[in-house]
Amino acid sequence: MSQVHDPAVLHHDMLIKIKTSAKEQKPKACLSCGTTENIKNRRYCSVKCRQHLRQKLNTRSGLLQALNTRYATFYFTDRVIILDVVPHGIREIFRYTALRTEKSNPAEDFGRLSNMLGGAWWAEERRTAKNYLASRRVLEMAERCAISEGLARPRLHRAPTVKPENLILLDIPRADLTSHDLGRIIRNAYRRQVKIHHPDVGGKAATFRKIHAAYKEMLLWADHPTFIRRRGFPDKWYYDGENKKWVQPVILKK
Repeated sequence: MSQVHDPAVLHHDMLIKIKTSAKEQKPKACLSCGTTENIKNRRYCSVKCRQHLRQKLNTRSGLLQALNTRYATFYFTDRVIILDVVPHGIREIFRYTALRTEKSNPAEDFGRLSNMLGGAWWAEERRTAKNYLASRRVLEMAERCAISEGLARPRLHRAPTVKPENLILLDIPRADLTSHDLGRIIRNAYRRQVKIHHPDVGGKAATFRKIHAAYKEMLLWADHPTFIRRRGFPDKWYYDGENKKWVQPVILKK
């Protein structure tokens, strides 16, 4: 494992270059924080956790715009976080890999990595007064990989237009949304939650109201399901350079 040493960057030692396989990169827990607690069949431990990472990614997208990014991905393991960038006009991946910080979540680690790269960009811009030279300097700090190593641009996929929090409240796997018996699945899920969260059995009234509202919304959606088409990866956050925003990992239809 080699370290990148750059005198223009205050915390250059956080950036590392390592080889990771697709199996090592695939998270097996919450896709936002990595926790394995209370995940069950969900992809996120909570809606708030997912929103926190998306907000952190979107607020730091200025660097990707400066690098003329066509598309990018962010993902992590227990040991490292990885930011892969593909600029317009270049058929290569520029990979930034940093060690995870103890007691920090991936969003905080991403913030530190972004600050370090952003600091390098501004240092070079002040030295040369040239934006393109600053961007080139940051790209030089990356490990360059072939597109075949994991970032061929994803194809469009159909995504159901249901609220993720409704699935969490009813504990319904997203994969069940394509079932021909979805109505029964929703009703059974609701009955299970009633037995746990109804005020008559000791549940909180506020939580039960949310569950009931989610149940009604899901039944309406099941009667007239709608979908959107978007690009994405099943285990990586995807940056869409055209729309300048991050997209959460998608569910791929088997």
